[in-house]
Amino acid sequence: MKSEHNIPLLVLRSTLFWIVSIANTLMMGAPVLISRLFSYDLSAYMSRVWLRINLWALRFFCNVTWRVEGIENIPDHPCLMLAKHQSTWETYYLPTLLPKAVYVAKKSLSYIPIFGWAIWCLNFILIDRSSGRSAIAQMVEQARERFAAGCSVIVFPEGTRMPVGAEPNYRIGGGKIAEHTGVDVVPVAMNAGEFWPRLGYIKWPGEITVIVGPVIKSEGKLANEIMDETQAWIEARMAEITVLDRFPY
Repeated sequence: MKSEHNIPLLVLRSTLFWIVSIANTLMMGAPVLISRLFSYDLSAYMSRVWLRINLWALRFFCNVTWRVEGIENIPDHPCLMLAKHQSTWETYYLPTLLPKAVYVAKKSLSYIPIFGWAIWCLNFILIDRSSGRSAIAQMVEQARERFAAGCSVIVFPEGTRMPVGAEPNYRIGGGKIAEHTGVDVVPVAMNAGEFWPRLGYIKWPGEITVIVGPVIKSEGKLANEIMDETQAWIEARMAEITVLDRFPY
């Protein structure tokens, strides 16, 4: 119940987190951009420092923690990670699970000062969703290049942050990448949206559960088969870890 929570204190803690997060972005933006002139790996390393500072601030100010099951399922070679997307939190956390990784993201994000410039420097796969089939073809080709360069690719198959408990809406793009490249698919389920709601300001204290699934082999499978298998696994885990009325949103 709402009365069980000290809402003003939670608002204060969330505000402190956002202050640190914004300051961190302004502070780390320059090192990420400048280091890219000399080394992609150095720029990627600096971006991980930025992510880890944000995660530390979330833990310190808002008491949001996390535990991970199945981390041993992540292969030691480039893979395609298909993950549940409820919150901004996973965009911070998932790259820390992989030696080197890029996201598939909306091209419009690259126009945001500092942040957008950084994701362009980090070789994110940037797509124009309005391009239809052409966008998927470009995404597949760019993903192939990233895998060849030793990078894993992270895709949120629902395309956008979904409310906790919402009906799944998995799209075919991630499956197309897997079908045409034959890479291993790593499904990930997590309930971050319960603690950092997609449209919420307050960060609710508690422990996020992240479950990394066994590799789904994509060779010899069509995109829809890969996505059906991925969705079935992720949504089964979500049913196990989701608590719909955990907090008063």
